[in-house]
Amino acid sequence: MGANSSSISELPENEYLKKLSGAEPISENDPFWNQLLSFSFTTPTNSADLKLLEEATISVCKSLVEKNPRTGNLGSLIKVFLSRTKELKISAECQNHLFIWQAHNALFIICCLLKVFISRMSEEELQLHLTYEEKAGPGSYGAECEDLIEELLCCLIQLIVEIPLLDITYSISLEAVTTLIVFLSCQLFHKEILRESIIHRYLMRGRCLPYTSRLVKTLLYNFIRQERSPPPGTHVFQQQTDGGGLLYGIASGVATGLWTVFTLGGVGSKASPQLEQCSPLASQSLLLLLVLANLTDAPDMPNPYRQAIMSFKNTQDNTAFSSSSPHAFQINFNSLYTALCEQQKSDQATLLLYMLLHQNSNVRTYVLARTDIENLVLPILEILYHVEERNSHHVYMALIILLILTEDDGFNRSIHEVILKNITWYAERVLTEISLGSLLILVVIRTIQYNMTRTRDKYLHTNCLAALANMSAQFRSLHQYAAQRIISLFSLLSKKHNKVLEQATQSLRGSLGSSDSPCPDYAQDLNVIEEVIRMMLEIINSCLTNSLHHNPNLVYALLYKRDLFEQFRTHPSFQDIMQNIDLVISFFSSRLEQAGAELSVERVLEIIKQGAVALPKDRLRKFPELKFKYVEEEQPEEFFIPYVWSLVYNSAVALYWNPHDIQLFTMDSG
Repeated sequence: MGANSSSISELPENEYLKKLSGAEPISENDPFWNQLLSFSFTTPTNSADLKLLEEATISVCKSLVEKNPRTGNLGSLIKVFLSRTKELKISAECQNHLFIWQAHNALFIICCLLKVFISRMSEEELQLHLTYEEKAGPGSYGAECEDLIEELLCCLIQLIVEIPLLDITYSISLEAVTTLIVFLSCQLFHKEILRESIIHRYLMRGRCLPYTSRLVKTLLYNFIRQERSPPPGTHVFQQQTDGGGLLYGIASGVATGLWTVFTLGGVGSKASPQLEQCSPLASQSLLLLLVLANLTDAPDMPNPYRQAIMSFKNTQDNTAFSSSSPHAFQINFNSLYTALCEQQKSDQATLLLYMLLHQNSNVRTYVLARTDIENLVLPILEILYHVEERNSHHVYMALIILLILTEDDGFNRSIHEVILKNITWYAERVLTEISLGSLLILVVIRTIQYNMTRTRDKYLHTNCLAALANMSAQFRSLHQYAAQRIISLFSLLSKKHNKVLEQATQSLRGSLGSSDSPCPDYAQDLNVIEEVIRMMLEIINSCLTNSLHHNPNLVYALLYKRDLFEQFRTHPSFQDIMQNIDLVISFFSSRLEQAGAELSVERVLEIIKQGAVALPKDRLRKFPELKFKYVEEEQPEEFFIPYVWSLVYNSAVALYWNPHDIQLFTMDSG
């Protein structure tokens, strides 16, 4: 299917690439550029092809790195591209395939070269490569070239926000987004978080700054629209069309002679199944948006891209923009909500949802007011349900989204009113009919149990319990299976508590007889388990004191396993909270005893429902309301920046980096 490694390996010997990376300066007006830029290919998308391409062209890149300070050929290529982009908008309107095709090819080569330059040198060195002046004359450049990087960055942003998205412009729009990601990829080659960066400075101030809101808006709309790639070859200049002039003659004359080795699938080849199912532009735009939103603030200026994400509003919101939100804009929230619901299988869409709920109060208010909230919550629950198959960061984001949603009492009430039929992905038990609230409880409890037996991540425990605690006062009509799982989790914790207690006792006895052996820190383990047990008791208590009459199934499960709670009645850490639970167990137990033996499940539930009305509420001790709010850690960038770049590394379309060069995060073996 097109080129293989042997044909790609001919690239280092290609005469045009050799000239570009040679010792001779090439004027930006030289006909050479028309020849260089007249090649046809389908952009490589899989890492195998990209790796072959990178390995084949590395000698060309090394030569250019070495000779460019004297020739300035990279700068000349960039200037050729800049001059051609001035006509791009009108070219798109006039369907000028040739012009767009050559501009795209120029940008593709620039992107490939920049990726190697950035991985091999500092930003300061890169700047020198683009400002060096040896002599005056054709092809050299003077003081106006000092801002060539800024000019290129600004041009890429203008291209993204101003060029209409058509079949013939799709590839160049994607390449512009990709090149911006490459410009920012210097972070990959540093262990520490970059807080001072030349590229960041250009993007956050100066000529790029006025485009902030338009860029964020365009990237969001690219994500929302999920435009598929046009059929391969659409963006390529069609030689059979009528046309004339010198440029046409040059293009048609060399198109077969230059990079025919570089087809990587061929112009007419079928797109890969992966690309048929997704939108490369949507995926790449989302990655760029996440990278921009997570750039660190400058000492004298907050990140404008994050400001734009925090402040944009719904197109139906007619209130005036606040003067404190200079980068605010409007977007269709209904379309955004639909896209977010549909795309949650990807880490990056979940991360975007987290950022919007956490940072943009307009989005959060809108989402919480939706009457079809299950469309958003179900995909999040599915992520948590398949915890074994997800990376831990994706699970954290899903869980924090739930925690943010459960901060709202309206959400906690409404989820129990949404009735779901046949949840096919929930395998433990057939759920023919269950409320969204009960399903949420089941999935969160399952996540806690998985964490207890596998990862033992305290952060995960804390957030799961916080979400349950936020919901507990609003539990309504709990499904019998959800009620059972709450008590089963308590049972599991109880057994774990007894086991650690026993180990601690044995260890203490052993250490009395030997002064040499170190004693394991069972006290710390015990403390953690007791914290979790305390929290579970508070959750049960919160439900009993606020909505006992709405939850006969929980009372039933509590009575069925009443012996579990015996050992905690006199325990100093739990005595206070056990008073209410003990009272409820005693009250309903006595009513059941009065009703006689051998009662059916239906009769027990009937007695519980009658008893719930008769229970004197004033005898239940009041505790402070359980409310937990998600707060980001200090210096969240230490978590988010490596996470975002790991997503770029693993998910970006048509980008490959040598894993041995990556410094920011540890590479998985294999």
